[in-house]
Amino acid sequence: MTAPDQPVQRMRPADVVLHPVRMRIVQAFLGDRELTTGDLRTEISDVPSATLYRQVAALARGGVLDVVDERRVRGAVERTYRLRSGAARVDGDEALEMTVEEHRQAFLTFVVGLLAEFDHYLDRGHVDMARDLAGFRQNAMYLSDEEMSAVVDELRAVLDPRIALPPTPGRTRRLFSTVLMPDAKPPTATTAAGGNRASAPSPKERDR
Repeated sequence: MTAPDQPVQRMRPADVVLHPVRMRIVQAFLGDRELTTGDLRTEISDVPSATLYRQVAALARGGVLDVVDERRVRGAVERTYRLRSGAARVDGDEALEMTVEEHRQAFLTFVVGLLAEFDHYLDRGHVDMARDLAGFRQNAMYLSDEEMSAVVDELRAVLDPRIALPPTPGRTRRLFSTVLMPDAKPPTATTAAGGNRASAPSPKERDR
């Protein structure tokens, strides 16, 4: 089923990642989820309903969201949406066309989305990051481009089959976010053995 009033020109992925509300809507659909606007209103409750509906409609018209079902609820049409594969992914060619400020805004939008998701997790109460297998960590590695490419390939080999797993009883939707960037500073002559690490409690780690 196609989105209503489909436009001639689709929305660019950059138009998604540069817009904080659109980015959060897209993040809510990760995991091949099918959601109505009512579902989204529950998950993104801090965004005004009118703004949420307007951006959902824009994403549907732009080909980012597909309408997979429609039903009448109290005389109104309720649509169920699904994220179109790859529609919000900025590829290498499009990234090259982005300005420095657009990259900065895209990353800020990404981080704001993470903060919102982490707030939702904390709002559950009774937070136990070890029990919930939650955490965040930053490491520094000294790798050549070839070695870094090998790491990315290995991560894909581990993650891609698991990303494809469908939701079932006993499975929890988990967010796995990655940030990769080279150090902006030139390497120093002396480095700490084993690299540097900074983190919050990671899975199976508890405060001592």
